[in-house]
Amino acid sequence: MKKAASFLMLLLAVTVFAAVAQQGKKKYNVLFLISDDLRPEISCYDVGGIKTPNIDKIAARALRFDNAYAQYPVCNCSRSSLLTGRYPTQTGVMDNNTYFRRLHPDWVTLPQYFMNNGYVTLRSGKIFHGGIDDMVSWTEGGEPTNPAITERGNNARPARNNANPRPVPIETDGNGSASANSSSDRIIVLDGDGETHGDYHTATRAIDMMNRYKDKPFFLAVGFVKPHSPPTAPKKFFDLYDLNKIPLPVDYAPVPKAPDGLPPISIAPVNSDLFIGRASTPETAREMKRAYWASTSFMDAQLGRVMDALKQNKLEDNTIVVFFGDHGYHLGEKGKWSKGYSLYEIGLRVPLLIAIPGAKQKATKQVVQLLDLYPTLAELCGLPKPPDQEGHSLTQILKKPTTKRDIPSYAVVDYHGKTGKSVRTQRWHYAEWEEGADGMMLFDHPKDSLELKNLANDPAYAGTVQEMKALLKRMPDTRVKK
Repeated sequence: MKKAASFLMLLLAVTVFAAVAQQGKKKYNVLFLISDDLRPEISCYDVGGIKTPNIDKIAARALRFDNAYAQYPVCNCSRSSLLTGRYPTQTGVMDNNTYFRRLHPDWVTLPQYFMNNGYVTLRSGKIFHGGIDDMVSWTEGGEPTNPAITERGNNARPARNNANPRPVPIETDGNGSASANSSSDRIIVLDGDGETHGDYHTATRAIDMMNRYKDKPFFLAVGFVKPHSPPTAPKKFFDLYDLNKIPLPVDYAPVPKAPDGLPPISIAPVNSDLFIGRASTPETAREMKRAYWASTSFMDAQLGRVMDALKQNKLEDNTIVVFFGDHGYHLGEKGKWSKGYSLYEIGLRVPLLIAIPGAKQKATKQVVQLLDLYPTLAELCGLPKPPDQEGHSLTQILKKPTTKRDIPSYAVVDYHGKTGKSVRTQRWHYAEWEEGADGMMLFDHPKDSLELKNLANDPAYAGTVQEMKALLKRMPDTRVKK
């Protein structure tokens, strides 16, 4: 009896000790880093020449996703999708003016879900779209929506002539911000280290928040606006790059136009970000791409300040770091210098790094979607599985990068009332517009990674087209049909 009683006492002591230890164990923090208009044009993605040393440091202990895709190649649409875990065809956000909560007031966003589960949620910079923040998602840092954005509607740009090459306007601007009436089609050189720029302030605010909330479980979202147009950086970042060594894409063209064999609707005839209403030349194209690289390196430096603060606060061993771009971007491919309406790989593919404490550098080629981040982060942090999610957790791939999964990536665009949809599998990328046979694209990956040869109307691939059409119909669409 005495032995049995002693054993029970010992068992009780072990159980109590384990419970106390579990209570004392801190939850993982989440550092959620977004870069606007950033395609996988960074050195850890084996892009030669560009310098992004701080992103490289994250990659050195992260899983790099080589085939990660946005659900819409425009800021507000993509961010509303990934932050709610639904496709744009479900959110109803198909432009840069719509606030998702007006359509879905009860939806719980990714940061809001963390808040509801005991986290402080902190925002610095652009997380939702500029002027369309979601205040209820944040413990600190939220801003009210701006009626000038949400009420202005979707006014089309006036028609412009793309035929006139002219020099790239380069300006020295202390604050790096274009006025409301000026074109973003320019290059801005900042003074000093860029201390007056918004991205510098975003890093400073994030560091302050981290310092103040380091003893609580936090979800800290940091959104950098660069390399979004206008390309902006201090001179020292331009000096990193030799203009004559800046590469141009093999399908570079002076004006945006779909090459022969590709649907004309697939490339808008006027750019919306850079070279607006005018043609480029190889010389001006290299100058603009150098500015994009300089802008990326400037953003990388601000990200580095935040990562240094994480280390100084001794939070690296307890913080999951996520870094990604919100959608792809054309830098002269097929003559296009923007992201809007592009269902090409270059318009949808994004960099995505997830670093879990104690992990080592790895890479995976499995196809994933940005809306997978919501359930992934919830699972990694031990939170209940969030309901009503279209994304799928990536935890098994994080544990074993070779894990196979048969889940395609979907994307959608709305171009002047015509809907385009895309589906990407491990081998095939298929897209179609409401244009019949002339609006289809089929590309064989990785054989044709630059998407130069359209196979959609080749009889030899008719079976594949039908399979991809059937797969595309599975994309959830809850929009009210007119």
